[in-house]
Amino acid sequence: MVFSSNVFLFLFLPIFLGLYYLCPNRGRNLLILIGSYTFYAWWRVDFLLLFAAVTLWNYLFGLRIQAHAGTQAARRWVAVGVIGNLATLGYFKYANFGVANINALLEAAGMQPFVLTQVILPIGISFYIFQSISYLIDVYRKDTEPTRNLINFAAFIALFPQLIAGPVLRYKDLAEQFTDRTHSLDKFSEGATRFMQGFVKKVFIADSLAPLVDHCFALDNPTTGEAWLGMVAYTAQLYFDFSGYSDMAIGLGLMMGFRFMENFNQPYISQSITEFWRRWHISLSTWLRDYLYVPLGGNRHGTFNTYRNLFLTMLLGGFWHGANWTFLIWGAWHGTWLAIERALGVKAAATQFNLFKWAFTLLLVMLGWVIFRAENLEVAGRMYAALFAFDDWHLSELTLARITGLQMSTLLLAWVVIALCGARQFLAGRRHAPGMTLAGAGAALQAVDMRTVALRGALLLLFCASLLKLSAQSYSPFLYFQF
Repeated sequence: MVFSSNVFLFLFLPIFLGLYYLCPNRGRNLLILIGSYTFYAWWRVDFLLLFAAVTLWNYLFGLRIQAHAGTQAARRWVAVGVIGNLATLGYFKYANFGVANINALLEAAGMQPFVLTQVILPIGISFYIFQSISYLIDVYRKDTEPTRNLINFAAFIALFPQLIAGPVLRYKDLAEQFTDRTHSLDKFSEGATRFMQGFVKKVFIADSLAPLVDHCFALDNPTTGEAWLGMVAYTAQLYFDFSGYSDMAIGLGLMMGFRFMENFNQPYISQSITEFWRRWHISLSTWLRDYLYVPLGGNRHGTFNTYRNLFLTMLLGGFWHGANWTFLIWGAWHGTWLAIERALGVKAAATQFNLFKWAFTLLLVMLGWVIFRAENLEVAGRMYAALFAFDDWHLSELTLARITGLQMSTLLLAWVVIALCGARQFLAGRRHAPGMTLAGAGAALQAVDMRTVALRGALLLLFCASLLKLSAQSYSPFLYFQF
């Protein structure tokens, strides 16, 4: 089940929210758990057992870590707990990749390959394993108290708004909300607005760009124009798809009384790769910083070790995205540029807009997205060769026959939205409101209210149009479901 589906919108969500608000406060976490397990089991019931086992494992280990707090036994408990999580992730996500590469070496040496039944990747395993690891480490660091309420902990791990593709939540940030959260009409309205915003991003923009991107990356001999078109289109598609999911997840959380962390902050206005990772997939980048970069030593042990730690963090972050050499190279690409910027003393956030720095950063990001999107190294090599051939900027007859005016218009619209939202945010921090009289303040407030009403009305119309589009199009899962 996905958010952008008729089953979710017109069956699951209305029933769940109706029961949720009819249920007394003390039973709502249990209802969240039941609803989230139903949501997950809609995909495959058998993997629900794995999900429950991982939950119970981390619940029990959290209690044992606290029971031995401050001792070597606590270190052993957290080590075994984390290793158990990583072993689970490693088997389901990387077994096929490892065996395939070992078999390639064995066959090259004239030996018989291993035989392994294809391992199915459980949806969302990367996210709930990372949340489980952060819980154990936070308990060990005494950053949070382990919960003795199994229902609350299981509901946290299974919380369906963010279960499949994040944001990557931490128990310490939500612990109080599981015991005492507020519900109000304003909060619900804010959540509904945020959900509609994400839905429009996903269905109206990202899904419209998907056929264009798929076509360009599937070409055997793309022209330079087709390669650049595919790269620019995928850069927009991925942002609107993933940020759209995050908006929907945050919106659903608000409807249930939760407030999740933001996951995107206009990443394409970044003027360095360092700044980009402060704005893109914020929940993952901060997770990697706190639970990988810092334990590796961070910047505490000399210049060389700092560069090494940056590179390794991003390399492993890339591998977290998928069992493919393309993701490893993508992580290495970003790790290398982070190290270079660290050496050059690049600041994390620029106070002045520099057109060259922005354009160069965006180019680096887009070049990275090519190998991130490519199915394998061969496809990536084909695209890069075409990108830098600079010999034929025309689109082939096949491409002209496949792409539509709607797709090209949507691509233009996507980049206009990115530019306008980015410019507005960049300028907002530099504005200083002049002093005004009470009458002037009242007039401004009324203007803001009218603008808000108009914007929400337009959003509602776009949401309705997106619902019609959803009913007419074929199934289009979120891009981050594969991770």
